[in-house]
Amino acid sequence: MSAYSRPVLLLLCGLLLLTVSIAVLNTLVPLWLTHALLPTWQIGLVSSSYFCGNLAGTLVAGAIIKRYGFNRSYYLSCIIFSLATAGLAYSTEFWSWLAFRFIAGIGCALIWVVVESALLRSGTAQNRGQLLAAYMMTYYLGTVAGQLVLGMMPTALLSVLPWVTAMIVVAMLPLFFAAFGYEDLNQPQASVWPMLKRRDARLGINGCIISGIVLGSLYGLMPLYLSHQGMSDGNVGYWMALLVSAGIVGQWPVGRLADRYGRLLVLRIQVFVIILGCMAMLSGYAMAPTLFILGCAGFTLYPVAMAWACERIPQHELVAMNQALLMSYTIGSLTGPTMTAVLMQHYSDQLLFVMIAAVALIYMIMLFRKPGHSPTPFAAA
Repeated sequence: MSAYSRPVLLLLCGLLLLTVSIAVLNTLVPLWLTHALLPTWQIGLVSSSYFCGNLAGTLVAGAIIKRYGFNRSYYLSCIIFSLATAGLAYSTEFWSWLAFRFIAGIGCALIWVVVESALLRSGTAQNRGQLLAAYMMTYYLGTVAGQLVLGMMPTALLSVLPWVTAMIVVAMLPLFFAAFGYEDLNQPQASVWPMLKRRDARLGINGCIISGIVLGSLYGLMPLYLSHQGMSDGNVGYWMALLVSAGIVGQWPVGRLADRYGRLLVLRIQVFVIILGCMAMLSGYAMAPTLFILGCAGFTLYPVAMAWACERIPQHELVAMNQALLMSYTIGSLTGPTMTAVLMQHYSDQLLFVMIAAVALIYMIMLFRKPGHSPTPFAAA
């Protein structure tokens, strides 16, 4: 039986529409606030409020899914996201946008937990790598499509919000024709915190933290690095598109390889390739192939690490584990760019790749230890 059943395909269609909306808003919200003449520190706080909402949404997602099931939780998250998006039209006042973006972050985090959990529960240990690869491909394709749309349509606030809000509402429709059962209503609700302490899933949790650090640094600081090399904004966009496109290309083959040869082996290869890519960037070798392999390995690390953690827990704990993994990734993506930016500012832009290679090397050491026998959890540290 194919991993890509009709409910799975419909769920991915809804996710694609939502991801386009998320990408458009994440790009335009800082620009709209800049046009409204808000100071830089307020714009930064509005952007941070969205990620704080992601953390809050991750924590409450399990209880919501437990109470309402996958389908109704998905509808609820879309409604929350659409209302928070439509609310941006009423005022560009700082406090209102701070609140609306926080609420939007909660809705988006709930969407991600619902989609990841539903996909994992609909699959088996043999095809979860393929399902998560399809999930990540859909996410990145939606992100790229959202950026392309901005170049073809007006970007004024009141021109964008109506169709973005409508797209979020339309994203609810596919799940009216696909049911994802939640059979664990009689099971006690698993908590996020015990998931973080599981020794048998620790490599997966640590992998999500490392993935957050790597991708957060590449997303947030690679444009700055390229700009400091004297590149124009157009050329920076070209190289970033190459980086993300490499992640899209690598998802499906890496997912298949992880299902076939084991996720531990694939994780080791991915981390080794990340280190090689960073060394090549530091040495000044051909940037196009170097960025391609770096994107291929870095952007595929998260789904493989997630699959590793989820295959070691019983079915009724998948939602709680997905919450823990998403929270680990979010924490990594928040802390990684912050630490790396400080090092780059005080020393050299080259420390972007030194930092990425260093955290990858730490994870490589963990991967060559016997699983479940690390004396102290890296996540706790």
